[in-house]
Amino acid sequence: MIDVCDLVYEYPARRALKGVSLSVAPRTITALVGPNGAGKTTLLRCIAALFVPYSGRVTIDGLDTRASPRQIHGLLGYLPDFYGLYDGLSVRRILTYAALSHGIDRDAAPAAADKAADRVGLTDRLEVTAGELSRGLRQRLAIGQTIVHEPKVLLLDEPAAGLDPQARRDLSALLKSLKDAGMTLVVSSHILSELEDYCSEMVIVENGVVAGGQSVKVRDVERPRYMLEIAEARGDLCEFLDARAGIDVIEADEYHALIVHTRNPAARARLIRDLVAAGFEVSSFGESSKAMEDAYFRNIGGGAA
Repeated sequence: MIDVCDLVYEYPARRALKGVSLSVAPRTITALVGPNGAGKTTLLRCIAALFVPYSGRVTIDGLDTRASPRQIHGLLGYLPDFYGLYDGLSVRRILTYAALSHGIDRDAAPAAADKAADRVGLTDRLEVTAGELSRGLRQRLAIGQTIVHEPKVLLLDEPAAGLDPQARRDLSALLKSLKDAGMTLVVSSHILSELEDYCSEMVIVENGVVAGGQSVKVRDVERPRYMLEIAEARGDLCEFLDARAGIDVIEADEYHALIVHTRNPAARARLIRDLVAAGFEVSSFGESSKAMEDAYFRNIGGGAA
């Protein structure tokens, strides 16, 4: 859906992107992560056809952002880190105006606004002004503006910034529902634990380049990562796991092992049973909650830390 090839972008005093290449598959949610100043926002603006790169190419659904910027704008929704809302207007009027500004026919705009409100959970607040909404509901309204024209691609820059835990959970559910509806999402954020909930791929941008040269798969629905811990040290833990079919050992020491294994409950029960039978004192075994964080620090410049 999104292809970026050797993208270079320069500000007057520095080069922000230094030959970035990446691909984003359709109907996925990809995390865009990296340190402050790494080039994430610049990359998003180039993908959104808001910045013209110095060199390189960006295509979305086969369209080049240089050759067809207006068509690109019709294909995607972009929510920047700092967005604006008309605080004196109602939710209905804001979404209707957004629909009209995206070229939706005047007769069809009210229905498009109602559908967007339903998707972001604001149907019961259509007559409430934006200025009366909480931070989390304002974020939902801002996303509603970006999807009112039903784009194929949605770009979100720090969408969870400033949200409380419940609002973040609601945002996660919303983004997963948009992906299930057919959208392709790229989400920039510093909150790795939040991204873990809904992203399957991660692109790490560091100092204007993609760390490792490609995206990193961090979540597999069928074969997730599990963390195994044993109570007493065993030097043969890694060897034992390596010898078993269907298990990939990512890393291991005498007490712990991070593995990739099937989600099948019977297969996992069999593995635990075999470990105990072999004398391993299993103290804990469960799906890893830090797959994204582990992958991030393995690929970033300070990965050894």
